[in-house]
Amino acid sequence: MHPRKLFLLGIGLLCLTSCGIHYKTTTFTVSPSSISYENKANWAVYAGKTPDGKSVSEFSDSLQADVFFVYPTLLTDKKDTRWNAPVQDSIICDGVQKWIIPFQASAWSNAARLFVPYYRQNHYRAFFEPYLSQGGQEAKALAYEDVKAAFEYYLNHENKGRPIILAGHSQGAIHLKKIIQEFFDGTKLQQQLVAAYLAGTRVDENEFKYVKPLVTPKQTGGFVSWNSYKMGKLPKYVDWYKGAVTTNPVTWDNTATSEFADHKGLMYYNQQLIPSCLTVEVTDGLLWVSLPKVPKRFWVSFVKDYHRFDVSFFWQDIRENAALRVREFLN
Repeated sequence: MHPRKLFLLGIGLLCLTSCGIHYKTTTFTVSPSSISYENKANWAVYAGKTPDGKSVSEFSDSLQADVFFVYPTLLTDKKDTRWNAPVQDSIICDGVQKWIIPFQASAWSNAARLFVPYYRQNHYRAFFEPYLSQGGQEAKALAYEDVKAAFEYYLNHENKGRPIILAGHSQGAIHLKKIIQEFFDGTKLQQQLVAAYLAGTRVDENEFKYVKPLVTPKQTGGFVSWNSYKMGKLPKYVDWYKGAVTTNPVTWDNTATSEFADHKGLMYYNQQLIPSCLTVEVTDGLLWVSLPKVPKRFWVSFVKDYHRFDVSFFWQDIRENAALRVREFLN
């Protein structure tokens, strides 16, 4: 398959609507056992290193904060009847290493030590009816239990009072909302929260009691969130987005728009960093993004839903902002 097509599919994912697609399905059955996160093979990245010992960041050993990253839905095949992907599913794990780590998770890797657990993520169909009530709820709960177990292992064995960034996209961000509710919101651990980057899902302003939206680039202790869509276009299910917190991931403040010169950089499919190639406009629950000025951009010119690019379009913007928030936190 051509690399550009792989890029579209690999870090991709669909919007959280069925879009009229029918999925093969089966009866949900309970998984017999939990996942041991003591086994480092169950981590895509642990303390900044992949299972083969490769460092994601050259600065991993000297970083003073940690980032716990949860990846998005890769289990999307409409013919796949599984409710959850096995934690060592070769296709999912390969996709995480080839696409998620370099195009998403690495955006935070120079600000904090990176931790990325493999987990039994739920199939995409679990998010909407009729599948939600036919096993989807149970599948989502199983996926979250893995994320929770991984986070608890990290807390008990690696955190040692270090500042924490939470970062996730789509399904990953959904699970992190529950992590915030259970572990951070109004607890002592909230004092260690640098920021939560919850991209590609709906987050309401009062989603949490004490953890609030961040409205300046230097603020800490809260969250940011956005859902990207092509400039001037609206999704079919626009009501799902309305009223959601929409952070400007270029300026990181209440500015509703940005200029090309403000954009720090998009991570292209060939891992080329391209700065000053897009503008944004914050609308009701959506982040409108202009068609990026990138080489051979015809392949994305027909795409309206930029959900799959929520992180990669703002890779360098996230990288610089995460480092800034960590510095502010430590100071």
